[in-house]
Amino acid sequence: MRRILIAGCGYVGEATADLFYRADWAVEGWTGSAESAATLAAKPYPVSAVDISQRIQIGHCAGTFDAVIHCASSSGGDAEIYRRVYVNGARNLLEAFPGAKLVFTSSTSVYAQRDGSCVTEESQTNPERETGRILLETEKCVLASSGIVARLAGIYGPGRSALLTKFLNGTAIIDAESDRFVNQVHRDDIASALFLLINRESRAAEIYNIVDDQPILQSECYHWLAQRLNRPLPPIGTPTQQRKRGDSNKRVSNAKLRRLGWTPQYPTFGEAMEKSILPSFAEVIADAPY
Repeated sequence: MRRILIAGCGYVGEATADLFYRADWAVEGWTGSAESAATLAAKPYPVSAVDISQRIQIGHCAGTFDAVIHCASSSGGDAEIYRRVYVNGARNLLEAFPGAKLVFTSSTSVYAQRDGSCVTEESQTNPERETGRILLETEKCVLASSGIVARLAGIYGPGRSALLTKFLNGTAIIDAESDRFVNQVHRDDIASALFLLINRESRAAEIYNIVDDQPILQSECYHWLAQRLNRPLPPIGTPTQQRKRGDSNKRVSNAKLRRLGWTPQYPTFGEAMEKSILPSFAEVIADAPY
Protein backbone atom coordinates (compact mmCIF):
# COMPACT_ATOMS: atom_id res chain seq x y z
CA MET A 1 0.00 0.00 0.00
CA ARG A 2 1.35 3.41 -0.97
CA ARG A 3 1.87 5.87 1.89
CA ILE A 4 1.35 9.62 1.83
CA LEU A 5 1.99 12.34 4.38
CA ILE A 6 -0.25 15.40 4.42
CA ALA A 7 1.87 18.00 6.20
CA GLY A 8 -0.83 20.52 7.00
CA CYS A 9 -4.12 18.70 7.51
CA GLY A 10 -6.26 21.83 7.52
CA TYR A 11 -9.06 23.02 5.24
CA VAL A 12 -7.41 21.81 2.03
CA GLY A 13 -5.22 19.14 3.60
CA GLU A 14 -8.11 17.32 5.26
CA ALA A 15 -10.07 17.10 2.00
CA THR A 16 -6.94 15.89 0.23
CA ALA A 17 -6.19 13.29 2.91
CA ASP A 18 -9.78 12.01 2.67
CA LEU A 19 -9.46 11.65 -1.09
CA PHE A 20 -6.23 9.67 -0.88
CA TYR A 21 -7.69 7.47 1.87
CA ARG A 22 -10.71 6.63 -0.29
CA ALA A 23 -8.27 5.66 -3.05
CA ASP A 24 -6.65 3.08 -0.72
CA TRP A 25 -3.54 5.03 0.17
CA ALA A 26 -2.17 4.73 3.69
CA VAL A 27 -2.55 8.31 4.91
CA GLU A 28 -0.92 10.18 7.76
CA GLY A 29 -1.81 13.77 8.59
CA TRP A 30 0.13 16.40 10.51
CA THR A 31 -1.25 19.60 11.98
CA GLY A 32 0.45 22.53 13.64
CA SER A 33 -1.20 22.12 17.04
CA ALA A 34 -2.54 19.45 19.36
CA GLU A 35 -5.93 21.22 19.33
CA SER A 36 -6.19 20.91 15.54
CA ALA A 37 -5.14 17.27 15.67
CA ALA A 38 -7.79 16.56 18.32
CA THR A 39 -10.56 17.84 16.03
CA LEU A 40 -9.54 15.15 13.53
CA ALA A 41 -9.29 12.32 16.04
CA ALA A 42 -12.23 10.47 14.47
CA LYS A 43 -10.55 10.22 11.07
CA PRO A 44 -9.77 6.69 9.83
CA TYR A 45 -6.11 7.69 9.47
CA PRO A 46 -3.73 9.03 12.14
CA VAL A 47 -3.38 12.78 12.59
CA SER A 48 -0.60 14.12 14.82
CA ALA A 49 0.58 17.53 15.96
CA VAL A 50 3.95 18.15 14.31
CA ASP A 51 5.61 21.52 13.76
CA ILE A 52 7.36 21.01 10.42
CA SER A 53 9.60 24.01 11.05
CA GLN A 54 11.23 22.02 13.86
CA ARG A 55 13.55 19.38 12.45
CA ILE A 56 13.67 17.47 15.72
CA GLN A 57 9.89 17.03 15.75
CA ILE A 58 9.91 15.61 12.24
CA GLY A 59 12.73 13.28 13.22
CA HIS A 60 10.66 11.87 16.06
CA CYS A 61 7.69 11.17 13.75
CA ALA A 62 9.34 10.35 10.45
CA GLY A 63 8.51 7.11 8.70
CA THR A 64 8.73 6.09 5.08
CA PHE A 65 6.41 7.76 2.59
CA ASP A 66 5.98 7.48 -1.16
CA ALA A 67 4.64 11.02 -1.34
CA VAL A 68 4.49 14.15 0.81
CA ILE A 69 2.23 17.17 0.34
CA HIS A 70 3.41 20.34 2.07
CA CYS A 71 0.17 22.26 2.49
CA ALA A 72 0.76 23.74 5.94
CA SER A 73 -0.74 27.17 6.53
CA SER A 74 0.86 30.32 7.86
CA SER A 75 -2.54 31.22 9.37
CA GLY A 76 -2.20 34.73 8.02
CA GLY A 77 1.11 35.30 9.80
CA ASP A 78 3.87 37.74 9.01
CA ALA A 79 7.06 37.19 7.01
CA GLU A 80 8.83 35.51 9.91
CA ILE A 81 6.06 32.92 10.21
CA TYR A 82 6.06 32.43 6.43
CA ARG A 83 9.77 31.69 6.45
CA ARG A 84 9.44 29.27 9.33
CA VAL A 85 6.45 27.35 7.96
CA TYR A 86 7.29 27.38 4.25
CA VAL A 87 11.05 27.63 3.75
CA ASN A 88 12.16 25.80 6.88
CA GLY A 89 9.27 23.37 6.63
CA ALA A 90 10.07 22.47 3.03
CA ARG A 91 13.76 21.99 3.75
CA ASN A 92 13.01 19.77 6.73
CA LEU A 93 10.54 17.63 4.80
CA LEU A 94 12.94 17.22 1.88
CA GLU A 95 15.71 16.20 4.24
CA ALA A 96 13.54 13.77 6.21
CA PHE A 97 11.95 12.09 3.16
CA PRO A 98 14.51 12.22 0.32
CA GLY A 99 12.87 9.44 -1.66
CA ALA A 100 9.32 10.78 -1.51
CA LYS A 101 7.58 12.73 -4.26
CA LEU A 102 6.92 16.16 -2.74
CA VAL A 103 4.29 18.70 -3.75
CA PHE A 104 4.32 22.20 -2.24
CA THR A 105 1.13 24.26 -2.32
CA SER A 106 2.21 27.80 -3.13
CA SER A 107 -0.01 30.68 -4.25
CA THR A 108 -0.90 32.56 -7.43
CA SER A 109 -0.15 35.70 -5.41
CA VAL A 110 3.44 35.32 -6.64
CA TYR A 111 2.15 36.80 -9.91
CA ALA A 112 2.05 40.57 -9.46
CA GLN A 113 0.57 41.61 -12.82
CA ARG A 114 -1.84 44.55 -12.59
CA ASP A 115 -3.05 44.92 -16.17
CA GLY A 116 -5.67 42.15 -16.27
CA SER A 117 -3.45 40.04 -18.51
CA CYS A 118 -3.55 36.26 -18.73
CA VAL A 119 -0.72 34.63 -16.80
CA THR A 120 0.67 31.12 -17.13
CA GLU A 121 3.32 29.20 -15.25
CA GLU A 122 5.88 30.86 -17.55
CA SER A 123 4.81 34.41 -16.65
CA GLN A 124 6.98 36.76 -14.63
CA THR A 125 6.81 36.43 -10.86
CA ASN A 126 7.77 39.58 -9.00
CA PRO A 127 5.61 39.87 -5.86
CA GLU A 128 5.73 43.18 -4.01
CA ARG A 129 5.29 41.68 -0.57
CA GLU A 130 8.00 39.89 1.33
CA THR A 131 5.62 37.00 2.01
CA GLY A 132 5.30 36.43 -1.74
CA ARG A 133 9.07 36.49 -2.14
CA ILE A 134 9.35 33.88 0.62
CA LEU A 135 6.91 31.66 -1.27
CA LEU A 136 9.13 31.94 -4.34
CA GLU A 137 12.17 31.03 -2.26
CA THR A 138 10.33 27.93 -1.05
CA GLU A 139 9.34 27.05 -4.61
CA LYS A 140 12.99 27.19 -5.73
CA CYS A 141 14.00 24.90 -2.89
CA VAL A 142 11.33 22.36 -3.83
CA LEU A 143 12.01 22.52 -7.57
CA ALA A 144 15.75 22.08 -6.99
CA SER A 145 14.92 18.73 -5.38
CA SER A 146 12.69 17.65 -8.30
CA GLY A 147 9.54 18.49 -6.38
CA ILE A 148 6.30 19.94 -7.74
CA VAL A 149 4.90 23.40 -7.06
CA ALA A 150 1.13 23.88 -7.10
CA ARG A 151 0.17 27.55 -7.17
CA LEU A 152 -3.30 27.84 -5.66
CA ALA A 153 -5.73 30.63 -6.46
CA GLY A 154 -8.04 32.03 -3.77
CA ILE A 155 -9.52 29.07 -1.94
CA TYR A 156 -13.24 28.74 -1.36
CA GLY A 157 -15.61 25.91 -0.57
CA PRO A 158 -18.11 24.75 2.05
CA GLY A 159 -18.17 27.29 4.86
CA ARG A 160 -15.47 29.43 3.28
CA SER A 161 -15.77 32.32 0.83
CA ALA A 162 -14.17 35.70 1.46
CA LEU A 163 -16.38 37.46 -1.10
CA LEU A 164 -19.61 35.97 0.21
CA THR A 165 -18.66 36.72 3.81
CA LYS A 166 -17.96 40.37 2.99
CA PHE A 167 -21.20 40.59 1.02
CA LEU A 168 -23.26 39.22 3.92
CA ASN A 169 -21.63 41.21 6.70
CA GLY A 170 -21.85 44.50 4.83
CA THR A 171 -18.14 45.16 4.36
CA ALA A 172 -18.07 44.56 0.60
CA ILE A 173 -17.28 47.54 -1.63
CA ILE A 174 -17.47 47.79 -5.41
CA ASP A 175 -14.38 49.66 -6.53
CA ALA A 176 -15.64 51.04 -9.82
CA GLU A 177 -12.40 52.85 -10.65
CA SER A 178 -10.13 49.89 -9.96
CA ASP A 179 -12.13 46.73 -10.57
CA ARG A 180 -10.02 43.61 -10.78
CA PHE A 181 -10.20 39.98 -11.79
CA VAL A 182 -10.65 37.43 -9.02
CA ASN A 183 -9.06 34.00 -9.42
CA GLN A 184 -10.54 31.26 -7.26
CA VAL A 185 -10.60 27.50 -6.90
CA HIS A 186 -12.81 25.16 -4.91
CA ARG A 187 -11.23 23.17 -2.10
CA ASP A 188 -12.34 19.84 -3.60
CA ASP A 189 -10.85 20.74 -6.98
CA ILE A 190 -7.54 21.47 -5.28
CA ALA A 191 -7.67 18.02 -3.70
CA SER A 192 -8.35 16.33 -7.05
CA ALA A 193 -5.51 18.28 -8.69
CA LEU A 194 -3.05 17.26 -5.96
CA PHE A 195 -4.22 13.67 -6.31
CA LEU A 196 -3.52 13.80 -10.05
CA LEU A 197 -0.08 15.35 -9.61
CA ILE A 198 0.99 12.78 -7.02
CA ASN A 199 -0.25 9.85 -9.08
CA ARG A 200 1.58 10.87 -12.26
CA GLU A 201 4.64 8.77 -13.04
CA SER A 202 6.72 11.83 -13.86
CA ARG A 203 9.21 13.00 -11.22
CA ALA A 204 10.24 16.13 -13.12
CA ALA A 205 10.26 19.47 -11.32
CA GLU A 206 7.19 21.35 -12.54
CA ILE A 207 4.91 24.26 -11.64
CA TYR A 208 1.14 24.11 -12.06
CA ASN A 209 -1.55 26.72 -11.51
CA ILE A 210 -4.60 25.34 -9.71
CA VAL A 211 -7.49 27.67 -10.51
CA ASP A 212 -10.97 27.33 -11.96
CA ASP A 213 -11.90 28.04 -15.57
CA GLN A 214 -13.33 31.52 -15.14
CA PRO A 215 -11.43 34.50 -13.78
CA ILE A 216 -14.22 36.93 -12.96
CA LEU A 217 -14.32 40.63 -12.13
CA GLN A 218 -14.94 41.26 -8.45
CA SER A 219 -17.87 43.53 -9.33
CA GLU A 220 -19.43 40.68 -11.33
CA CYS A 221 -19.18 38.41 -8.28
CA TYR A 222 -21.10 40.94 -6.19
CA HIS A 223 -23.69 41.51 -8.93
CA TRP A 224 -24.22 37.74 -9.13
CA LEU A 225 -24.63 37.45 -5.35
CA ALA A 226 -27.01 40.42 -5.20
CA GLN A 227 -29.22 38.95 -7.91
CA ARG A 228 -29.11 35.41 -6.56
CA LEU A 229 -29.82 36.42 -2.95
CA ASN A 230 -32.21 39.24 -3.88
CA ARG A 231 -30.21 41.79 -1.91
CA PRO A 232 -28.85 45.26 -2.66
CA LEU A 233 -25.50 45.70 -4.32
CA PRO A 234 -22.60 46.75 -2.09
CA PRO A 235 -21.83 50.48 -2.15
CA ILE A 236 -19.42 51.95 -4.65
CA GLY A 237 -16.24 53.27 -3.10
CA THR A 238 -12.54 52.80 -2.54
CA PRO A 239 -11.43 49.96 -0.23
CA THR A 240 -9.41 51.16 2.74
CA GLN A 241 -8.09 47.76 3.88
CA GLN A 242 -5.08 46.14 2.24
CA ARG A 243 -5.98 43.06 0.24
CA LYS A 244 -4.69 39.82 1.72
CA ARG A 245 -3.44 38.57 -1.65
CA GLY A 246 -2.09 41.92 -2.82
CA ASP A 247 -3.25 44.49 -5.35
CA SER A 248 -2.65 42.45 -8.48
CA ASN A 249 -5.11 42.20 -11.36
CA LYS A 250 -4.61 39.19 -13.60
CA ARG A 251 -6.35 36.17 -15.16
CA VAL A 252 -4.60 32.98 -14.13
CA SER A 253 -4.66 30.13 -16.65
CA ASN A 254 -5.17 26.46 -15.72
CA ALA A 255 -4.43 25.20 -19.26
CA LYS A 256 -1.25 23.35 -18.28
CA LEU A 257 -3.01 21.37 -15.56
CA ARG A 258 -6.00 20.68 -17.80
CA ARG A 259 -3.67 19.17 -20.39
CA LEU A 260 -2.85 16.49 -17.81
CA GLY A 261 -6.53 15.54 -17.72
CA TRP A 262 -7.65 17.54 -14.70
CA THR A 263 -11.29 18.65 -14.87
CA PRO A 264 -12.65 20.86 -12.10
CA GLN A 265 -15.94 19.85 -10.54
CA TYR A 266 -16.70 23.53 -9.99
CA PRO A 267 -15.35 25.32 -13.08
CA THR A 268 -17.03 28.70 -12.47
CA PHE A 269 -17.94 31.01 -9.61
CA GLY A 270 -21.66 30.50 -10.19
CA GLU A 271 -21.48 26.71 -10.22
CA ALA A 272 -19.37 26.62 -7.05
CA MET A 273 -21.76 28.97 -5.30
CA GLU A 274 -24.94 27.15 -6.35
CA LYS A 275 -23.75 23.59 -5.77
CA SER A 276 -21.50 23.91 -2.74
CA ILE A 277 -20.96 27.24 -1.05
CA LEU A 278 -24.39 28.86 -0.70
CA PRO A 279 -25.93 25.69 0.81
CA SER A 280 -23.18 25.61 3.44
CA PHE A 281 -23.91 29.26 4.33
CA ALA A 282 -27.70 28.78 4.53
CA GLU A 283 -28.02 29.66 8.23
CA VAL A 284 -25.67 32.63 7.92
CA ILE A 285 -27.63 33.94 4.92
CA ALA A 286 -30.89 33.59 6.81
CA ASP A 287 -29.55 35.56 9.77
CA ALA A 288 -27.66 38.22 7.79
CA PRO A 289 -29.25 41.71 7.80
CA TYR A 290 -30.57 43.19 4.57
